[in-house]
Amino acid sequence: NSLAGSDQSFSVVFTRALANSATSTLPTVSVGNTGLGAVSDALRQSVSADPTRQQTQLTQVLLDGAGVPAVVVGSQIEVPAAGPYDLYFVTPMYQEQATLRLIANSLLVAGIALPFLIGAIAWLVARQTVNPVRRAASVAQRLEAGDLDERMPVKGEDDLARLATSFNSMADSLQKQIHQLEALSRVQQRFVSDVSHELRTPLTTVRMAADLIYDSREEYSAPLSRSAELLHGELDRFEALLADLLEISRFDAGAAALDTEPVNLQDLVERVAAGARPLADRRGSELAVHSSGDDLEVEADPRRIERIIRNLVVNAIEHGEGRPVTVDIAGNESAVSVLVSDQGVGLRPGESALVFNRFWRADPARARQTGGTGLGLAISLEDARLHQGWLQAWGAPGEGCRFRLTLPRRLDAPIKTAPLPLRPPEEEESE
Repeated sequence: NSLAGSDQSFSVVFTRALANSATSTLPTVSVGNTGLGAVSDALRQSVSADPTRQQTQLTQVLLDGAGVPAVVVGSQIEVPAAGPYDLYFVTPMYQEQATLRLIANSLLVAGIALPFLIGAIAWLVARQTVNPVRRAASVAQRLEAGDLDERMPVKGEDDLARLATSFNSMADSLQKQIHQLEALSRVQQRFVSDVSHELRTPLTTVRMAADLIYDSREEYSAPLSRSAELLHGELDRFEALLADLLEISRFDAGAAALDTEPVNLQDLVERVAAGARPLADRRGSELAVHSSGDDLEVEADPRRIERIIRNLVVNAIEHGEGRPVTVDIAGNESAVSVLVSDQGVGLRPGESALVFNRFWRADPARARQTGGTGLGLAISLEDARLHQGWLQAWGAPGEGCRFRLTLPRRLDAPIKTAPLPLRPPEEEESE
């Protein structure tokens, strides 16, 4: 009989062997939740065929209305006076199946969660690595923008912390050097301004005495008369140099201001050309002015614009090697350009960015024939910037130079395009 309701994890079945021919018999006994039905005929035949060895079979038994995998182990024993009997152990695998199901579910959950976990770890590692680099880039950009007090935070003692420490040390050194250079620049600017002002009073006295001597030069001997002329000329140049130094000091101090009014650039250029023609005649240069005839009026400070154009025209004549000098004027809806061109020695590559430096000369051995101070183009560039305009240079060895001044129609209106090209047409086509 079956022991129903048993809580044992295995069942035992005791039954008569198939080959038992004894007349005395014992009843079939099953202990546990399964009976002889769990033992297949094939297993019983295997046990009868080889009674000396245990036989094993995987099967499925019904427990609590559900099929559960089970292992059945059978063996044959000899019962005195009753002959051979089969003994079977039926072991359900429901605990093992539950364990496998738990493992499978755990692996499934882990498989789903693993990509998210890997992604989170990767994001965390990237954040720990990239954020300091981004902070360093942000600090570097703010330093570049002029915020010299900006520093990187130092956290920990890893490589990034050492990088931040080195970066901050570099920024401290850079800030110190910049402050030193700024202080030196202020001292230099103040020195130039003070010296220029202090020299004006004695220069006025010297000028008065020199003019008196110059006016009476015909009463002196030839050497003294020539000395009076040289003194007069050098004083003119010295006064021009002082005036330029004072103007430069005003630019450096941010004290330069515009006195604007409507200015017709064609009239202004014609006036400058008329004043420069005697110099052009002495140098053997033909000076020509070409105008588009359009509306060439701009809002500008006439004194400063006239100074720019005069500097450009005089430089073109001085360096034009006696060849023609042309001044072109044209306008568009946003700006008016004045282009001064010569056919002289030209500029070597890279010199077009240097011509506006103070006291810069392409050839230091070249004697100045017109008494220039070396500050004319530097002042012209500052005057153009005050008007929110452009002053640009182009030159090539043996092809001359071209200087283009472009001014906006109105000071508050940006320049869209220049009405005149800076490069010669043949240079534009070759590119």
